[in-house]
Amino acid sequence: MPQPVVLLNVVGLTLDMLGPNAPNLSRLAKEGFARPMSGVLPGVTCSAQSTILTGTLPREHGIVANGWYFRDLAEVWLWRQSNRLVHGETIADAGRKRDPSYTAAKMFWWYNMGARVEYSMTPRPSYPADGRKIFDSYSQPPELRDQLQSELGTFPLMRFWGPGADISSSRWIASASIDVMRRHRPSLTMIYLPHLDYNLQRLGPDDPRIATDIREVDTEAGRVIDAARELGMEVVVVSEYAITRTTTPVHINRALREAGFLQVRREPLGWETLDCGLSRAFAVSDHQVAHVYIDRRDDIEPVRHCLKTLPGVDLVLDRREQAEFGIDHERSGELVAVAAPEHWFTYYFWLDDRLAPDYARTIDIHRKPGYDPVELFVDPALRWPQLRIAHRLLKKFLGFRYYMDIIGLDATIVRGSHGRLPSPGRETAEAPVFISSHRSIEADEIAMTDVKHRVLQLQFGSQTAGSA
Repeated sequence: MPQPVVLLNVVGLTLDMLGPNAPNLSRLAKEGFARPMSGVLPGVTCSAQSTILTGTLPREHGIVANGWYFRDLAEVWLWRQSNRLVHGETIADAGRKRDPSYTAAKMFWWYNMGARVEYSMTPRPSYPADGRKIFDSYSQPPELRDQLQSELGTFPLMRFWGPGADISSSRWIASASIDVMRRHRPSLTMIYLPHLDYNLQRLGPDDPRIATDIREVDTEAGRVIDAARELGMEVVVVSEYAITRTTTPVHINRALREAGFLQVRREPLGWETLDCGLSRAFAVSDHQVAHVYIDRRDDIEPVRHCLKTLPGVDLVLDRREQAEFGIDHERSGELVAVAAPEHWFTYYFWLDDRLAPDYARTIDIHRKPGYDPVELFVDPALRWPQLRIAHRLLKKFLGFRYYMDIIGLDATIVRGSHGRLPSPGRETAEAPVFISSHRSIEADEIAMTDVKHRVLQLQFGSQTAGSA
């Protein structure tokens, strides 16, 4: 029988955060060991999680970012949930080959829908035909959702992302995961705690208030660790990336538009939208990395020159250079831009805020053709934001259409970002972390591509895991 393991993903955690503010995680590291972990480019959620679970780089598993340009549809899609987008054998797949009794639970990790696991849970709102949005979740088996929500209430989606995001969502996930662990005893339980993602981007990692966030997420991690120990489970803690200080947004699509490469379409109600299919080049911005899709081969060098002269751009990688970072995949852009330290890429393509698309001022992670951390803030320019929100919610309650336009367009408000690889000599502060409750899998250096092998080694022993 495999040794049961909890794989706990504490987003944004670094080795430097261990100490008085994180007593539970620090105790686990003392029992076993902790190391900074070398990550992947881009250091973003979907790419990192896919590398952790498959032990391969984006060139193999195909998850080159949190979203990309689907060329045959001429559309940008971010934050898809289908597990079929991920290529390769996962930890659970490998464990099942070694022991048919092996079971897995996937609690709020990405690419959850259709995942080859016995138990799973992830946010999945319901959208009736009348235009409403009803908070709900997806689960496997389907009745797991009903059982967990009857005990814990509906998952607090408004606390999972947006201006209201706080510890409530991580607390709910921890409670639901502990329930699954106790009720079903999976061989592998994957748990995602996102709490540090919020204020590290809002405030920046140097803000003293981050100490409170570390204590809060450590409390939830501690509950998971204690439950795992009671059940005889070992614990591996990982993070996906470190969030570093940022001061300056880089409007990469505006630069491409001004250079004549990007094309927009004027909509009937007056705003502009990005026309991917007719653009010679545009960027899908994802924190500090942007995939730049170029329609004509002859435009690659002119676009590269445009980007290399844009302030705030550190690297511009063509296909050959992408291979050095393991990101040379057909889903990648013809060029991949990496922001300079303390910079990050916006998705903004309009030149006049009066022409910004309607979704720009809302929380809309699926329609925006790029990641938007400004969604973590209520627009500071609003005089009575709570009154505006209450009025919009009243319209929703009464069954009327409503427009939750509470997000601003000032990207300078963001204070933390991620995606770059760590600067030399800054690994403990700028790299993700690996913590194990057991020293049998200890090593001086651990790469994100090693996690799969080390979890299997912890479960089956070194000889069996050696073929992973």
